[in-house]
Amino acid sequence: MSATVTPIAEAQARHAASAQPAPAQTLSWFDGALVPAEELTAGLTTHAMHYGSGVFEGIRAYATDDGAAVFRLPEHLERMRKGAEMFGLPFDAAQCALATLETLRANGHRDAYIRPLAWFGEGSFGLDVEGHVPHMMVATTATHVHLNGSRARLGVGSWRRNPADSLPPLKLCGGYVNSILAKREAKARGFDEALFTDRENNVVECTGANVFMVRDGRLTAVEHRDALPGITRDTLLQLTGAESRRVPLSELLDADEVFACGTAAEVAPVAQIEERVYGDNPVTRELQALYARVVRGQEPAWRHWLTAV
Repeated sequence: MSATVTPIAEAQARHAASAQPAPAQTLSWFDGALVPAEELTAGLTTHAMHYGSGVFEGIRAYATDDGAAVFRLPEHLERMRKGAEMFGLPFDAAQCALATLETLRANGHRDAYIRPLAWFGEGSFGLDVEGHVPHMMVATTATHVHLNGSRARLGVGSWRRNPADSLPPLKLCGGYVNSILAKREAKARGFDEALFTDRENNVVECTGANVFMVRDGRLTAVEHRDALPGITRDTLLQLTGAESRRVPLSELLDADEVFACGTAAEVAPVAQIEERVYGDNPVTRELQALYARVVRGQEPAWRHWLTAV
């Protein structure tokens, strides 16, 4: 896996020089048109506001030598489609893909975080979604790559992850109340993030990221039916051929390295879980560098994962 890589700072500087100037105001795509983001509003009877009846994705675009590109856009939108289908919420993945590219172009974003959201809007109160207006929006924000960010400290939460036989592990808006509670608890205890475990003390995931461990040079992805099927997780599995299996918390605590991964987190080293403090993260750093090359189109074998803006 070892290789010589271009430092992240150099890549950022190279692409910053060719970045397009941002428009005077940020635009968002809403129900078929680009509108100033600050003008968007939601009615007080919006169903998703009261009951969480929406589905979203977190997607990243990156500056490459050939211009901005979105990483694994079809896979993200297919997962979003599955979530919308659960609600009976109309969702057109092809339309959302075009809206994503249109919004990125309009805002001049190259390194960007992308948030598509579909939801049930105005109507009467009650759990039935029939009769509520469906909406879709896409918002983009400029962002900087944070692969070399601080090493996170995790607290094992008392809250359990939503079980998959109660709530499917998809990006359903209401399901993330579970993550909010767990993260608030972890931060109140002095940690950066929460780690979910099940009743048998097997690792599930963090509040918004999957988990990997390294022991004796072997890379293992935590697998759990209650965890979100992460696209970054799948990316790393394909890049490395890592084993994927159930991991007890005791085994994770005994690992040489632990890292979290997700679209926003990318590949994020873990410094501590409860009282267990980890040392250096050489394998994690190597994977960070590999991931950085892949998302920026510097690995020819994986360029099919990029959708040009």
